[in-house]
Amino acid sequence: MRWVLRFAIPASLLVIVLCTVLYVKFAEIWDQYDASAYAWASLKNTLRGSKLDNPPPIEGKIEDKVVIMAKVESADTQWVAEHLPGWQHAIYTVDPSTLNSSTLTTPLNKGHESMAYLTYIIDHYHALPSTLVFIHPHRRGFSEAWHTDTPLHDNVDALRALRIPFVQKNGYTNLRCNWNPGCELPHRKNKHVTPEIWREVFVGASRSIFSLKEKGLKEEEYLPGEVGAACCAQFAVSRDRVSQRPLSDYEGFRKWIVDTKLNDAMSGRVLEFLWHVIFGMDAV
Repeated sequence: MRWVLRFAIPASLLVIVLCTVLYVKFAEIWDQYDASAYAWASLKNTLRGSKLDNPPPIEGKIEDKVVIMAKVESADTQWVAEHLPGWQHAIYTVDPSTLNSSTLTTPLNKGHESMAYLTYIIDHYHALPSTLVFIHPHRRGFSEAWHTDTPLHDNVDALRALRIPFVQKNGYTNLRCNWNPGCELPHRKNKHVTPEIWREVFVGASRSIFSLKEKGLKEEEYLPGEVGAACCAQFAVSRDRVSQRPLSDYEGFRKWIVDTKLNDAMSGRVLEFLWHVIFGMDAV
């Protein structure tokens, strides 16, 4: 009987520890994916015959606003033209098998979406629309678009709900309101944006009058103790805020992506946590 107890007690403790770890991890993922809201919205959408899932297009002329995204050639982005007819759109194919006059592409397939984002700004710097929205090419879906902050994780819904006057007033707006992942306290000691990486990215860049309170410092000389931003590189910015930096800054950021030894994913991840700083917000 004693040997049974000797085995049962540590085994029970091990099971409790494992269950606790799984619970914590599951709770974090549940929060990141906003799973309860998604499940409830999906149920209501099904009961209503998918009316929410495929809303009718908004009629109207193309306005002074643009959607910018990067995509692989196989990705279907027809939903942009179909459901966002009032928006200009700049969709960059990063891996085109053939090129024609209508294909937008990037100088290099590196840095994930950041190469396309910066290429648009550089190429249109002197003729930017008043509102620029940078998003991913997948429209919706629990697995692919979990980071889109609408009940069905749908970018069409997100852009329909976007308050353009707020973007113009604030200058920069992250399209994700959920702080998890990227902005909660444990995430702010950012392993992607090290002091060395910060200096590399901002070397030669102009001093941001918004993000730097220390007068006279160049941007690469300022090292924040923490860097936090809600993931995942989907945001809106005004033309005026973009113009607060000279064209040479954006050219420098793109050059860093080209020159860095970091790979495609890692270089893109660095910019993911720096867009808010680039566009004039505090590091956290």
